[in-house]
Amino acid sequence: MPSMLNFSPEQLTAKEKKKFLIGSVIPRPIALVTTKSNDGIFNIAPFSYFNIITYDPPMLSIAVQRVEGESKDTARNLYENKEAVIQIVDVDNVENANATSAPLGPCESELEVSSFTTVESKAVRVPGLNETKVRFETELYDSLVIYNENEVATTDVLLLQVKHYHIEEEIYHNGYIDPLKLRAVSRLAGSDYAEIGRMFKIERPSN
Repeated sequence: MPSMLNFSPEQLTAKEKKKFLIGSVIPRPIALVTTKSNDGIFNIAPFSYFNIITYDPPMLSIAVQRVEGESKDTARNLYENKEAVIQIVDVDNVENANATSAPLGPCESELEVSSFTTVESKAVRVPGLNETKVRFETELYDSLVIYNENEVATTDVLLLQVKHYHIEEEIYHNGYIDPLKLRAVSRLAGSDYAEIGRMFKIERPSN
């Protein structure tokens, strides 16, 4: 049996708690989220605290970390306008996606620091991004604010219901999305990312 290190959360700094989680909960898919502010500012931001909740109804989640208790633009825009488009980050757009993580002010758009271009959506008012292979138009279904032990709000957890799907024809075949053609990128820790690598099958047990 391997030797294990043991820690309680109280023994760890905030940085250590973060590093343990993001270094072991891998790989994490990356959502590239577009929203609009009340002033019409178009926002683009990547999030790796992202996953599926359920398919009936189709639901996705993102967790947006706060800064000194204040919501970031993506969460604030969703609270105000209830709409977002979630795009999947892949090897063809990951450099642009990374550029959108630059620290900009609320009156600045990430279109100014990336090469992304917008495309009109079908079911929501927020545009999507042309340079992505998968887009989900979504509406805010529910939300939850996470507080730390000092009662400081640290995270906005947003549940987003899919209202329209856009799938690039080239990656879609017989009802399935080809992962090798999608070439989705996942987040690891630090500045590290990963592509889809070796694939294998394990069948589920049957009764």
